[in-house]
Amino acid sequence: MSELAKGLLRGEDGCIRCFWAGSLPDYMDYHDREWGRPMADDRRLFEKICLEGFQSGLSWLTILRKRENFRAAFAGFDFDRIARFGEADIERLLADTGIVRHRGKIVSTINNARRAQELVKEAGSLAAWFWSFEPQAGDRPGTFDHATLVANPTTEVSKRISKELKKRGWTFVGPTTVYAFMQAMGLVNDHIEGCDCRPQVEADRERFKRPRPSARR
Repeated sequence: MSELAKGLLRGEDGCIRCFWAGSLPDYMDYHDREWGRPMADDRRLFEKICLEGFQSGLSWLTILRKRENFRAAFAGFDFDRIARFGEADIERLLADTGIVRHRGKIVSTINNARRAQELVKEAGSLAAWFWSFEPQAGDRPGTFDHATLVANPTTEVSKRISKELKKRGWTFVGPTTVYAFMQAMGLVNDHIEGCDCRPQVEADRERFKRPRPSARR
């Protein structure tokens, strides 16, 4: 079977990547350096779940290319600062041509910032809460190929996280959005078998120190 049939692409640099990375430098860099690498920084986790919400109905490439604009507009995704945003900030963001100007998604980000503060009080950190849902090895596919990746836009775990977040008042956090978040933040390694990054990500995950919940009183 050819690399393309397996869902893999060989770049001009000789690197074999998952098909979705394509041949665009910014997408390849994101695939190689970020996607699937385990992350425990609360601000980065909050940023990603918000940007996945903004992506709804759009391509991730669109959001990726606007990411620095989003960071500037949303205070570097410091959710403590975003939680204080008011109507004037909403109007400012709606006038910002550098981001996706969708009132519902903007309001959702502010709402989710306040919910994130509550989640930190509950679990000690966003990282501790999200990583408590990491799937066990036995719950993952034995072989991760192109067909597996394409056929599974959600999982039982992403459905459970979505349900728990919604119960806590989060918005724009459906199971598909949550699974994309899990893939990007390294809760799972969804690089296709044969991708040069898959063993690198697996090594990162083996070294990664999982955060533990520790409720703050």
